[in-house]
Amino acid sequence: MFHVGKLEDLEIGEAIKLDQFNPPIAVIRGESGEVYAIDDTCTHAQASFCDGFVEGDTVECPLHMSVFCLKTGVPDNPPAIKAVNVYDVEIKDGEIYIEVDR
Repeated sequence: MFHVGKLEDLEIGEAIKLDQFNPPIAVIRGESGEVYAIDDTCTHAQASFCDGFVEGDTVECPLHMSVFCLKTGVPDNPPAIKAVNVYDVEIKDGEIYIEVDR
């Protein structure tokens, strides 16, 4: 498990970009307060989801408005058609951890 940081430091609707992974990983706190981890790069135009817009359990690419489900990584609408990887998230004692096999 990779330690991301404190849950209290990640505001609702905010994202943290983990550049140490290739591709980078976005750790995003959805509107419900749940934390998600997905590949940070849109499969259509290589934009960062950390610059996107969080709504519910989705994130919208900032360039061409493809919306990706934070739970599954699947885009809801074009122009993106390919899903991004999602990673398991664990909150333990107020700390965020993600499961990465890289």
